[in-house]
Amino acid sequence: MQKRLVLDQQQIAIILKRFCYQLIENHDTFENTVLLGLQPRGPIVLDKIVKTLLEISGVKVPFGYLDATFHRDDFRRRDFPLKANETKIDFLIEGKKVVLIDDVLYKGRSVRAALDAMIAFGRPQKVELMVLVDRKYTRDYPIMPDYCGVNVNTLESQYVSVEWTEKGYEEDAIWITEKA
Repeated sequence: MQKRLVLDQQQIAIILKRFCYQLIENHDTFENTVLLGLQPRGPIVLDKIVKTLLEISGVKVPFGYLDATFHRDDFRRRDFPLKANETKIDFLIEGKKVVLIDDVLYKGRSVRAALDAMIAFGRPQKVELMVLVDRKYTRDYPIMPDYCGVNVNTLESQYVSVEWTEKGYEEDAIWITEKA
């Protein structure tokens, strides 16, 4: 299996720090802003962002984890049942600026589902999207990130693999591999 490194641990750390400075620039004191990590892999990115924001600015930003499994348009079309993840949001997002965070933007289906799932917690004033990797030219929906680490051109036969130390890998890394 061919594997090509897209981002190593140091590059990921730089991107996450850049994201934090962009968030500070765009949301100032975060008075009316919340951060949501899109399950299953967005919460890892979110936790790193929250930690770095606290280190840089001393601000504790309200955050939560959002699962959109049952809002997906392909939920009943799979050969195997999808396993839902935990939604953990202990605040309303009514009138708030929401930054939705995920690791990879591919077809846009998860983000579309997340927009539906968010409505259970109120109607946001604005929604922004933050992703580490944007797989350009693969979108099924007209969804673009507001904050993007890196754009990659991939084929349908390729997969973007994200490895985190929190998931047992030696180092954080993002790879492009051929689908098996």
